Amino acid sequence: MELQELAQGLKALSDPTRLKIVALLRVRALCVCELVPLFNISQPAISRHMRRLRDAGLVQETRRGQWVFYSLNTEQLTTLANAIGHLPDFRQELQQLPGEPLMCTPAGDTHL
Repeated sequence: MELQELAQGLKALSDPTRLKIVALLRVRALCVCELVPLFNISQPAISRHMRRLRDAGLVQETRRGQWVFYSLNTEQLTTLANAIGHLPDFRQELQQLPGEPLMCTPAGDTHL
């Protein structure tokens, strides 16, 4: 998994509402209309959250008549979790820095 794809998945999970949706979808597939009363927000807002999760590949849709049910894409979630544990080694980038640690000035500190 590339860093950009990993970042997209983590951003999708960074919202508390979307994280709770993922937790609910661990129990069973749900329709947007079932999620609305649980979050007390509008249907379009829930749909935007679901689109973000779908775009990140974390949920999948299944049509049942006029309803769309969402379920977890467990394969993508597993890939995301594994990618976190196998981030690239950026030691080469660190070797480009000067030999001694840089003296960084804390933000707002002008007394050095």
